[in-house]
Amino acid sequence: MGTLLTLDLPNDSPIADLPWVITIGALGDEEDWEPVVCGPYERPHALALAQAVVADEELLAVVEPLLPLADAEAIRDEIELARAAWEAPSSEDDDLDSPASVRPGPVPTATEIKAGFARIAARLPR
Repeated sequence: MGTLLTLDLPNDSPIADLPWVITIGALGDEEDWEPVVCGPYERPHALALAQAVVADEELLAVVEPLLPLADAEAIRDEIELARAAWEAPSSEDDDLDSPASVRPGPVPTATEIKAGFARIAARLPR
């Protein structure tokens, strides 16, 4: 069994409504290949797909939000926030879920995934 990592979000977090991507790579040092990045998905779909992929293989899946930022200044602002968070003291268990605490739902069908794509596209800034 592989490992699934994601953010531990409160139930009312606005981040949960963002598009999410899955990055899947080798779990250990035995394999050396470029990670595969898939998405965007709605968070429940991303979690279920990632769990299905790592369930039977020694892979690492990271499920994280995709920030649909519209210009370079917005990206720079996000970089500064990330740098500030990196420099700030943090707790040991910051915001990553262990596989035991992530409860993905059933693997979505292709039709459900495509409907999710449409919902994501409707929420993106124009």
